Amino acid sequence: MSLTRTTCPYCGVGCGVLAGADGTIKGDPDHPANFGRLCSKGSALGETIDLDGRLLHPQIGGQRATWDSALDQVATKFSDAIRDHGPDSVAFYVSGQLLTEDYYVANKLMKGFIGSANIDTNSRLCMASSVAGHKRAFGTDTVPGTYADLEEADLIVLVGSNLAWCHPVLYQRIVAAKQARPNMRVVNIDPRRTATCDLADLHLRVAPDGDVALFNGLLTYLADHGQLDMAYVTAHVGGCEATLAAARASDPLQSGAAPEDITQFFALWAGTKKVMTVYSQGVNQSQCGTDKVNAILNCHLATGRIGKPGCGPFSVTGQPNAMGGREVGGLSNMLANHLDIENADHRDTVQTFWNSPTICTQAGFKAVDLFDACAAGKIKALWVMSTNPAVSMPNAENVAQAIKNVPFVAVSDIMARTDTGDLADVLLPATGWGEKDGTVTNSERRISRQRAFLSAPAEARPDWRIISDVAARMGFADAFAYDSPADIFAEYIVLDAATRPFARDLDLSIFADADYAKLVPTQWPRNDVRFFADGRFYHADGKARMLPVQAPVAQQTGLTLNTGRNRDQWHTMTRTGKSPKLGAHLAEPYLEIHPVDAAEIGIAHGDLVEVHNVQGRNILRALVTDRVASGQLFAPMHWTRQTARGATVNALVAPVTDPFSGQPALKRGDVSVQPFKAEWYGFLACLHQPEAHTPYAAIARTATGWQVEMAGSEAPDSWTEMLGGMIGLSNAETSVFEDRADGTIRVALHREGVIQAVFFAARTPVILSRSAAISHVGTVTPPLEALAGRMRQDQPDPGVVVCACFNVGRNTLQAAVTAGAFSVQALGEITCAGTNCGSCKPELADIIEQNTVPVAAE
Repeated sequence: MSLTRTTCPYCGVGCGVLAGADGTIKGDPDHPANFGRLCSKGSALGETIDLDGRLLHPQIGGQRATWDSALDQVATKFSDAIRDHGPDSVAFYVSGQLLTEDYYVANKLMKGFIGSANIDTNSRLCMASSVAGHKRAFGTDTVPGTYADLEEADLIVLVGSNLAWCHPVLYQRIVAAKQARPNMRVVNIDPRRTATCDLADLHLRVAPDGDVALFNGLLTYLADHGQLDMAYVTAHVGGCEATLAAARASDPLQSGAAPEDITQFFALWAGTKKVMTVYSQGVNQSQCGTDKVNAILNCHLATGRIGKPGCGPFSVTGQPNAMGGREVGGLSNMLANHLDIENADHRDTVQTFWNSPTICTQAGFKAVDLFDACAAGKIKALWVMSTNPAVSMPNAENVAQAIKNVPFVAVSDIMARTDTGDLADVLLPATGWGEKDGTVTNSERRISRQRAFLSAPAEARPDWRIISDVAARMGFADAFAYDSPADIFAEYIVLDAATRPFARDLDLSIFADADYAKLVPTQWPRNDVRFFADGRFYHADGKARMLPVQAPVAQQTGLTLNTGRNRDQWHTMTRTGKSPKLGAHLAEPYLEIHPVDAAEIGIAHGDLVEVHNVQGRNILRALVTDRVASGQLFAPMHWTRQTARGATVNALVAPVTDPFSGQPALKRGDVSVQPFKAEWYGFLACLHQPEAHTPYAAIARTATGWQVEMAGSEAPDSWTEMLGGMIGLSNAETSVFEDRADGTIRVALHREGVIQAVFFAARTPVILSRSAAISHVGTVTPPLEALAGRMRQDQPDPGVVVCACFNVGRNTLQAAVTAGAFSVQALGEITCAGTNCGSCKPELADIIEQNTVPVAAE
């Protein structure tokens, strides 16, 4: 089987992958982002390329349709809305999952031919504050450094970034660098104690939004200790005096971090020349996200720690092509090629190049405002591409209702069922990863190819072609007559050349003569170049700007919810949810809550809790842990209405945004928590995909089919009828064991001797070996044996998966520790756990600590 060089479709690290049509997945050892490393998600890509659940044909009103009829309908509805209500009555909502070529064509159609800037992207939810902060400080949206700086830095400061889980390959690069240079120091600034803390020499546990006060305090400390580079500031930076005055008005103790930790951090930063500050969603996803970004940039500009090896601020993006989207104007307040909508010369140049009949003249709706406009009836036609805003947007229930309110909705996706797709009038089947060709740009400005190694299934088409076909039907055929993504990329590079007189940072000339088919991963403007090494920036006077920012006043009065990601899942699990081993680590939606708060509320570890506020209501599994501080909660955002009933976490998030970037404050919201009073709890393992309608239900893939954790407020009249209806097996044979004394019930559904499903229910959360129950499904096993809830004698129970890369369970690891594996390295040698992406290493260390008997001192 030949392998194709392509790029991972997950985070912004942009790892190279060698992929085969048989599902073979390997890290590309020659790709400079990962040098062969892959995380658990990347390693499991081969489990996600099947056609189960795929959208394979166009649909109109839920019924199969031809491409011609579907495209005609989209074009007609958009054209009619524009004719009757003007160009601002239509909108696109697109995605960092799109390739650059898709993004370019969508942006061209909306801004240059429809004449509106109402195209925004889910990248608004992950890095818009970085864009705004960069533009305020540098004059353009520039990430100055490269990944190589991580190996060269003497101090790496991680801010609002659980790098170990969200960007594991970069985390492992830092781990390797620290092992090679033990004097390197790592500081982790985060309200939570995450897996990333395992690497840190110092963890500053700040309060939510405490970052501005902390970095204002750092700037003041640097000034007071003579650590500002005034020669650099005088020559290359404006605004220092006003910024320092604003910083002095902040008290670093407002950050919430311990005073001794603050003192240590300030001294470490001041005493280290090569400092990298790596930040992510904990900075960006905030009501003051742009100010947080500028508070960080201020410290680097004031000390000249920028543009040099091992120095600088570094924004790590959440999606594989968030950067590519920024480059081609995917955000509603940008033009293509890093140009500005507000600049008449920029608009004229782009319009002339496109030979378009019009051009947008003002910014369009940003994401939250866009769906508010849908709710208000301002948007008459909406096209959602490759994203699931009915789940991922804040105030998700209202967003779903807003989409319902739009007279016409088209959705392009790879899946037949998503929460957003279920609201569409027209569904358009798109090709997915492995089936489409194009480019993506990673967090260090490196453009790589995604290449097809699978045929497009059934009638699926690439996004660029779908958009172009609609454009042609709207009367713009000549401008969208592309034969391939190579044609689009070539046009994008020529547009870059046409805009070169504007002296922007974006310079794609290195690609002018590139062979698209053989394109190797390449940074712009050139490989291994750091911006601002010469002290030249992109404001009119050539200087950077330090920005005065004020620390927000602490407003926490009750419990505060922080949302984020799991180690092994991605966004709304459209792709990762297909992989049994990725779902096995944390298989249901949960809420991290501090022991003090749990005791006050009256809940224990593993209880179900109801989390609610004016936005919505969730039922989640309580994980009682001191990883969160008292008064703070954490819940991942991955589960949809289809995978977990009553657990769409972003339904709890208020639609509050940063005033400069429009990015939602997804990391901080006020909620109340109370016990969920269930009459019964259940666990189901089954062969066929279930439909669960109990008040609480969390559905996940397994190696033998599916599993469901569930709970109900009253017991059904017939357990067997309930189960048969859930999995579509009303005529299956049943075996039932019931203990009326303790209220437990066990049911096996079987057909011709093959176990179709096993179900366990009790008045309290069900305790049994899930692995054992799952292992019996699809096998010829006596029903009573299947209902015993134990593995067969010849099959050890591995326990809950800890290492997703190698599917190693907790019981296996505990046995290895008992046998003498008293280090993470020893566990890896025996079980392979932790030897691929390394994200599970903190959990391995915990297992060793929990299962090692201390030796008494003599």
